[in-house]
This record gives sequence, C-alpha cells and structure tokens, in this order.
Amino acid sequence: MSIFIRMARHVIKRLTSQQGSLSAFVAVFCVALLAVSGLVVDGGRYLAQQQSALTEAEQAARIGADQLSVTELRMGSVVLNSGRAIASAEEYMAQSGHPGVASVVGDQVIAQVSDYTIPTYILGVIGVSHFEVGAKSSAQTVTGISSQN
Repeated sequence: MSIFIRMARHVIKRLTSQQGSLSAFVAVFCVALLAVSGLVVDGGRYLAQQQSALTEAEQAARIGADQLSVTELRMGSVVLNSGRAIASAEEYMAQSGHPGVASVVGDQVIAQVSDYTIPTYILGVIGVSHFEVGAKSSAQTVTGISSQN
C-alpha cells in the first residue's frame, strides 16, 4: 500500500472515532448534577425562609387585629385601634428580625414583611447568588362565634 492510502485511512479513522466523547458526557452530567443539587439545597432553604417570613407576617397581623379600642369595647362595640394595631404589628416584625410595614383597612390588619435576601450556597457557582424573600398576610377582628363560608 502506498503511504498516501495509509495516511488517508489513518485520518478517516481519527475523524470518525469516538475517542473523548465520554469526557464530554461526564462534564455535562457533572454540571447537571451540580445544578440539581443546588436546587435541592438552596431551593429548600428558600422555601423554609419563605415559610418563616409568611409565619411572621401572619402572626404580626394577628397581633395587630387584637388591638381593640378599650373605650369602644366598654360601650359594647368592637372597634380596632388603628394606631396601636399598626404599631404592634410593626414592632413584632422588627423583633422577629425582619422589619415590615402594617396597615389597617376597615377591621382588617395587613402586615407585610419587607423583602430580604438570602445567599445561595451551591447555585452561586452557576450564577444565582441570592434569593429574595418576603411575605404579606392579613387578619380580621372577629367576635363571638362566627362561621366563614
């Protein structure tokens, strides 16, 4: 065989071989595995923090809705003391470590935990450095036995 034919066969064999294709598969698989583990770890932390913020907002709204006007209560009517309701709800959120704002609409107290950031541990490697967490909840003053439909 001539040298040119052997060289041509060698070049064709090298071009059609799958040598090194396993390395590319392993690299892509490792990146995918890292992304999934980041979603599990950092996503779990995000969900836990979101639930914690929601719990704080709910409790702050309940505390605010509990601030009734003593004068009106003695006269037989249930009226929310708006100033004390807002102050109590905002004080609770501040003491919980995540300040927020509260407002009163009618007989309903609305508490909103201000957005805060939590850093990511694993997802930072692929460019997601933090998550924003915040929550909003409301509570209403209810007296006696009531049913909600």
